Amino acid sequence: MPRLGLEPLAEDETGLEGLGAAVDPVFVLQLGPELLDVAVAYDRLLFVDAHVHPDSDDLYCASIQPEYTTAAFTHHLNPALFLALLEALYQRRPAGFVVSIRGHSFDFRRGLSDATAAQVAPAVEQILSLVTDEPDCQCTEAPPAWRANGPRHSS
Repeated sequence: MPRLGLEPLAEDETGLEGLGAAVDPVFVLQLGPELLDVAVAYDRLLFVDAHVHPDSDDLYCASIQPEYTTAAFTHHLNPALFLALLEALYQRRPAGFVVSIRGHSFDFRRGLSDATAAQVAPAVEQILSLVTDEPDCQCTEAPPAWRANGPRHSS
């Protein structure tokens, strides 16, 4: 099924190979500083991820502001720190949003749990509303734990 007018990515593709469309979906396992050179060209960045916060909604959308935070690891950044580095290094401040689905099961298998899969269609609707010219979403400010640490990642 085409995504935003583009063919689906193959298993070994990230989307970084074909940038330049009106919307450029990119899939990476970790958000690293090497992506700053790519992100500088965009006015709006969406970070789509999974979380394991039991106190957050299963589907969560938040507006993210640049903020200097500590990274849990040296090889990846959370969205707020990524935006802060983009602003500091390139004097660019794109709008930032995170859309996150709660991961429920981490068994050794390929695919999503039924509870997580049930949130995919609503997440896609939220993402599509964010990539339109005038986003009309119900995004809130990220909770403090997410601003400091980013969403807790899952599969």
